[in-house]
Amino acid sequence: MTAYEPPGDPGSGTDPAPGTAAAAWDAVVLAGGAARRLGGADKPGVRVGGRALLDRVLAACAGARTTVVVADPRPTARPVTWAREDPPGGGPLAALAAGLRHTTAEHVVVVSADLPFLDARTVERLLSALVAEAAEGALLIDAEGRDQPLVAAYRASAVRRELAALTGDRAGPAGLPLRRLTAGLRLTRVHGPVAAFDCDTWDDIATARARIREHGHVLDEWISAAKDELGIDLDVDTGVLLDLARDAAHGVARPAAPLTTFLVGYAAARAGGGPEAVAEAARKAAALAQRWAEEATATPAEARPDVAPDATPDTRPDAG
Repeated sequence: MTAYEPPGDPGSGTDPAPGTAAAAWDAVVLAGGAARRLGGADKPGVRVGGRALLDRVLAACAGARTTVVVADPRPTARPVTWAREDPPGGGPLAALAAGLRHTTAEHVVVVSADLPFLDARTVERLLSALVAEAAEGALLIDAEGRDQPLVAAYRASAVRRELAALTGDRAGPAGLPLRRLTAGLRLTRVHGPVAAFDCDTWDDIATARARIREHGHVLDEWISAAKDELGIDLDVDTGVLLDLARDAAHGVARPAAPLTTFLVGYAAARAGGGPEAVAEAARKAAALAQRWAEEATATPAEARPDVAPDATPDTRPDAG
């Protein structure tokens, strides 16, 4: 387990200079470990927040041009390329070498499949640090300041160079420790204690499951899980939708909130989908909810379209 530091969000820390992220990158996810400390359980398939650990990591790597998972094939929420180290169980360096053979980008993100709090922002921070520092590897460091070489971004050419040097007199990298490779790289480091938290034991799994239900995290976790489950890859302003649900509940009736947000989604889909379509449908529905609420509190004079709200009544005897 990597030490868990409760405060802060995944990937929290100082960002590298903007505009320095790699333009194109691949990802290699190592998911073939034996999980001995979990009693041999299928660790990548263990669910945290309703999603398999592997699917959570794949969501964080959604920006990759190619994502390679080094493990036996299984159903996943996102399409991937499968690879296997030879022999299976040959260790993380052998798994990295196997996955790297299926990548073509110069920048490659390398992560393990047991990182419940890895997110896309952390991945971008690693890639940005790799480019901004002209490094050969950018490693995440945990709450105790330890390097995490399996939460990192690397220059593929440098990794291949070191692999060739390490295996020159060997049949392959099986059994070699990963630190033998990173020792030969020019590294930079990125602080990310929450994103570096990994799940080696059932206690770790319990800790991760508890954290996602903490106030301030549960809604984002639920939205991410629902989008994966429904096959939706769409970034929308959830604040707008929440405001709409609140207005519909207060201005119309409580059951109007979920029904209205459903109708907004349906309308956005008919309009071609995308964040802009959702925002426009939400704007129209919010305006309707506002008009509805205003009518409920309007005075009789305000409800008459032919009389201005502040007009003085005509009290003359012959007034019509």
